[in-house]
Amino acid sequence: MTARPKEAVGEAYSIDSMRYAQAQTWRAIEALAARIKPGVSESQARALGKQVLLELDMERIWHPLLVRIGANTLKTFGQRSEGDPVLGDDDIYFIDMGACWQGHEGDAGATFTTGSDPQMIACAAAVKTLFEQVQARWQQGQVTGLELYAYAEEQAEALGWKLNLNIKGHRVSDFPHSVHKGGDLGDFEAEPGAGLWILEIQIAHPTEAYGAFYEDLLA
Repeated sequence: MTARPKEAVGEAYSIDSMRYAQAQTWRAIEALAARIKPGVSESQARALGKQVLLELDMERIWHPLLVRIGANTLKTFGQRSEGDPVLGDDDIYFIDMGACWQGHEGDAGATFTTGSDPQMIACAAAVKTLFEQVQARWQQGQVTGLELYAYAEEQAEALGWKLNLNIKGHRVSDFPHSVHKGGDLGDFEAEPGAGLWILEIQIAHPTEAYGAFYEDLLA
């Protein structure tokens, strides 16, 4: 157990199990991305994702599996997709997956492209670069969750992208983390501990109707 109430965990919590759940989530994302091809709709991609999770022996889904295509990549987690778009030959999409293994909550997300559109490829690369910059700042220590997202906004602007500050990261733990009411990482006024927080980064293209998303465990 940690000293901070917002970083409270259950008796079963193990950072090794957190890391295992996260690694399994990334395996699931990679397996799903390999099955998503042009002509697949968001709803079909979600069905494929559920199949992948079952194949990897996940214990339960703890948040709805999202696949966002095209303009829907600008939607936040709580917003519904517009229609059921089909992935094009030159397109962009992201996967956001949250499932449990060993009683712990994995949560990861990444953006992918089809075809050779240079701006879409740059957008997908930029969101991962921005994530890595913010993660590196956290690894240096002595930074609050609030400061991390202020830094993320500065870095996004420097790279030429707009950060969506309605997405601010969140707690994970042994299931269910929600009983601990940890709140958003971007509102956390202390230094975030390892193995407890998901850093979420969502950016928008400055002029086109699409964006990109990346998230991973700060561990």
